[in-house]
Order: sequence, then C-alpha cells, then structure tokens
Amino acid sequence: MKRKQLLFLMLLGMLSLLAFSETKGYLFIIGGGNRPESMMKNFVDLAGQFGSGKIIIFPMASSVPAEVGPEEAAELKKLGAREVECHILTREQALKEDSAKIFEDVGGVFFSGGDQARLMEVLRHTPIHQKLLELYEKGCTIGGTSAGAAVMSEVMITGDEQREVKEGHEFETVQAENIVTSEGFGFLKTAIVDQHFATRKRHNRLISLVAENPQLLGIGIDESTAIVVKAGETFEVVGEKNVIVLDGSQAKIRITPSRQIGFSGMIMHVLLSGDVFNLKTRQVVR
Repeated sequence: MKRKQLLFLMLLGMLSLLAFSETKGYLFIIGGGNRPESMMKNFVDLAGQFGSGKIIIFPMASSVPAEVGPEEAAELKKLGAREVECHILTREQALKEDSAKIFEDVGGVFFSGGDQARLMEVLRHTPIHQKLLELYEKGCTIGGTSAGAAVMSEVMITGDEQREVKEGHEFETVQAENIVTSEGFGFLKTAIVDQHFATRKRHNRLISLVAENPQLLGIGIDESTAIVVKAGETFEVVGEKNVIVLDGSQAKIRITPSRQIGFSGMIMHVLLSGDVFNLKTRQVVR
C-alpha cells in the first residue's frame, strides 16, 4: 500500500513538472518609469508571434484610465502592433461568462500602471482572469508596467505597511509581519515582483518579504527596465538599468519577538541588460 502511495506521489510530481514546462507564453514585466522604444518594440514583436498579434490594454489601475489607455494604444501602434484594443471594465462586466470573448485572436495583453488594487478588484477570480492564465500557458505575451508589474506574481505587494508611518518614512525597517501583500494574478509563482526598485529605494520591503518567504525569489525591477520571462523558466533583462534578485533559500534567518529580522547567507544578484537568470536553478546563465 505504501509503495502505491509513493508511486502516486511521484506521478503527481512528474505531472506538475510537465505542466510547468508546457507553459509557452512570455511575461514582459516592466519596472515603471519611461519605456524605451526598443524595449516596447520587443513586447510588440513577442505579441505578434501568437494569435493574430492583437494587443489588449487594461488601464484600470490608473486613476485616469480613459486617458492612459488610448495613449498606450497609440504608442504600441506606432511601434508596429497590428491591432490594439483598450478595455476599461467594471467588476460586473468582468464577471459575465462571455466577458472573455474579447480575447479572440489576441497575441498580447498589457496592464497599465497606477494602483494594483484597482486592477485586482476588477479582474481577480473572474472569467477574464481564468482566460488570461490559459492564454499565457498557450503562448500569449502578458505585459505590464509599475502596478501592472506587481500583479504578475502570486504573492503581490500592495504598497502598504502594517505599522503606522509618517509621510517620507515609508519602508524604513527590515521587519517581519509588516509588508502587506495580497493575491496577485499568479502568472509567476516562484517569485515576488517589486517595481521602481532602486529608484525608490524599495530594498527593505523586498528583503523583509524574502526573509519571511525564503521559498520565493525576490525580483526588484528598476525603472526603464524589464524582465522577459520565457516559459516560466528563465528571464532576460532588457532596458536601461538593473534588476536585483534576492535568494533566501539557503539563508539562516532569525526573527526576534519584536519582529526584527536577521539573516546570513542571503544571495543577491545585480543583473544588467542582456543577463539571463534561471528561475528553476536560481542561477545566472553564463
């Protein structure tokens, strides 16, 4: 009996690995700020490899989606996108069973910047969300900038802290149970994504989360920079600045009763454009 159970567990493990390797899509995760034309042309080209190459923009994270959506559509058309549609949805619209029809022949999806909570309130756990996951597995390119980058991971940074903070003193501590997270879209299950990283000095919050969740990588993407995740296994850095990867899987971590975090042996990689990182082996590909 025990042998049968063991074989069953081994089979489940093999199936999960197979499913992981069958993901054919790309994630194009931008750290915010100005977007170089060459970088965005890369996104358009990847989107053109699937379906008809049509790109759908979701600008609901923005406080002015009716302005941001058309601006980004014009940007992508200028760079060669075959067709671009901007959809500003409500929660009620996203929950309709036929809402996912908008994805017919889509090649890429782009999430605008703003407040990630606005986007998640509309799309999380809807037919739209489910279809996005399916499209990514089949080969669609899913992109986003700033807030649109934060939503990519399964564990999503909301931008809030548990402690009371005076303006100008945000994220000054390396502390447990302080950084507020919620559920993201879940395209990237092995890492936590942070954006505007070096520019806005967000190291403390990502260090804190990796120390609390050492099974997850921390990926901090700076402005005007992106990672292009291929098939959920590797990513390449593109753009003008750097990407910092924190790996706490081998670290010795100590959390005091007052929630202060100490550790030794955490690995940090600082990657530049052209560098490739393997998410499975947690190593830079040379």
